[in-house]
Amino acid sequence: MGQPSPAWWRSAVIYQVYVRSFADGDGDGTGDLAGVRARLPQLAELGVDALWFTPWYVSPLVDGGYDVADYRAIDPAFGTVEEAEKLISEARELGLRTIVDIVPNHVSDQHRWFQEALAAGPGSPERERFHFRPGRGAHGELPPNNWPSQFAGSTWTRLPDGDWYLHLFTPEQPDLNWAHPEVRAEHESVLRFWFDRGVAGVRVDSAALLAKDPLLPDHDEGSGAPNPYIDRNELHDIYRSWRAVADAYEGVLIGELWLPEPERFARYLRPDELHTAFNFDFLARRWDPAELRASIEETLAHHAPVQAPATWVLCNHDVTRTVTRYGRADTGFAFATKRHGTPTDLALGTRRARAAALLTLALPGSVYLYQGEELGLPEAEIPEGRVQDPMHFRSGGTDPGRDGCRVPLPWEADAPHAGFGTWPYEEPWLPQPADWPSYAVDRQAADPDSMLGLYRAALRLRRTEPEFGDGPLAWLETAPEVLAFVRDGGLLCVVNVGRKPAELPPHTAVLLTSGPLDERGRLPGDTAAWLRA
Repeated sequence: MGQPSPAWWRSAVIYQVYVRSFADGDGDGTGDLAGVRARLPQLAELGVDALWFTPWYVSPLVDGGYDVADYRAIDPAFGTVEEAEKLISEARELGLRTIVDIVPNHVSDQHRWFQEALAAGPGSPERERFHFRPGRGAHGELPPNNWPSQFAGSTWTRLPDGDWYLHLFTPEQPDLNWAHPEVRAEHESVLRFWFDRGVAGVRVDSAALLAKDPLLPDHDEGSGAPNPYIDRNELHDIYRSWRAVADAYEGVLIGELWLPEPERFARYLRPDELHTAFNFDFLARRWDPAELRASIEETLAHHAPVQAPATWVLCNHDVTRTVTRYGRADTGFAFATKRHGTPTDLALGTRRARAAALLTLALPGSVYLYQGEELGLPEAEIPEGRVQDPMHFRSGGTDPGRDGCRVPLPWEADAPHAGFGTWPYEEPWLPQPADWPSYAVDRQAADPDSMLGLYRAALRLRRTEPEFGDGPLAWLETAPEVLAFVRDGGLLCVVNVGRKPAELPPHTAVLLTSGPLDERGRLPGDTAAWLRA
């Protein structure tokens, strides 16, 4: 490979590391930076381009680290800033860039600013960094407005002094007031802190939620009134300032944006704002040829005017694992429909997940790969007494939560806890299912037909064949249940989303398939192929 392009992010495959569940370097049952550093060669061998780390900062871990108490310190359970610097450097030597996570909508209630606000009392300057308000009702006993929580329940908590404070997530995650200049200045300083330590980019959590209508009015969905806390126009000025910081380091900004309107989504990707953003529309679509093609076409069409690359993702630390989702009657994803005990055909789901891997890796733009997807891990059912996710508790137990996609990884089939940790081999923080060793890296590495073998082969081709990554796509005429397109240079991707075998288009070579062709050389159902025209 030649000199890396400054626009590497336009075509990169970015591997998401959920540190707590990746690898345990000191045997205490919790993943850490030492564990990641020990496994860096295997990530390089996998063939990804960058590593995105979910929050590794000091945190009470009420919401899996998305309740940050100090951005300039690593949580002691994971390591130290010095270890993070070594990890960033060692990864770079292996050709892996590092992306960190910033959570600007809120902080932990243990953050110094919020503790100062509690101590200072009502009406104090310290409280102006947050959204403190008196309550409604004769005695202030009612919340200041009717906004719904992202995690169910109320978005307001009342203090003994009578003030209420806003939290779109849990009470332990008070929302910051982004109209306050100190909030903006602090986050720009945090960006520089991590860019100075060698990170290549920053992922922005809940990027559409920061700005609020200063009046904090009531809002009823379906009323037609502008939303007072999602996708407000003030956000764009914030991200223009962030872009200036990032550009000084040739850094990249990546937004987490759950927005239903593609036109509004694309506004965040204008040349002076975020570089890229997660494409959640594709992740949520069912395993259906018309739905998948519509999502692909709409995504590319709405990115084109702002000249931003599309991004593709099948799973992350918040959603149901791909092999499980694709093995269910409803193959789409929505938080509102998650339930315990949903029937799943894992063989079918795995077949579809393999095909989906080749589909996403052949599309124009960049790809995000959540840890364990390359192993074909299913969603785990967490026993009631071991669930930790606040989404479960705030739903009254109806939502199983997100722990099932966060179970510690299996590395070595015959080692304690499937090789997740080292001596003294404490039990992992979330329980591993009994069949976890069958998915272990060492077992799959020896099998070229395994899910890991497929991902390694696909990523090897993606790095060596020039047609992959950013660039144009042209659809081919096919049967309704088949998706087929050609990339510049003659690389074909064909995906049979139906049940019956399909004829392949004319080609000179088969580069890779997600499963074997039938005896007549046809593509079976729920199977994908990469071809040379």
